[in-house]
Amino acid sequence: SSSREAAQLEQQNDQRLDDLHAKIRTLKGVTHDIHDDVESQRLTLDDMGDSFSSFGSSLAASSQRAARAFGLRGGVKQWRIIIYCVGGLVGFWIMWKIMGWW
Repeated sequence: SSSREAAQLEQQNDQRLDDLHAKIRTLKGVTHDIHDDVESQRLTLDDMGDSFSSFGSSLAASSQRAARAFGLRGGVKQWRIIIYCVGGLVGFWIMWKIMGWW
């Protein structure tokens, strides 16, 4: 009777250890998936940062060329070009909404 109870307890312990091991494997898999996703997002953000830096440099060079072409001494300020672009987009959006009502 005692050996039967000991064997039964041993079997229960083995089952619980197997269950625990399965949960640990699942957590490990989730952790690896999270790590891969974070790494992918980090690379995407780095690429976007590089793209914005490149765009800023290109915009500055374009404004300098525009200033030379129009004979402006102080140059065209980068913020002014950005405001014109944003204003144009907002104006286009407003016109689109107005045309949608009619």
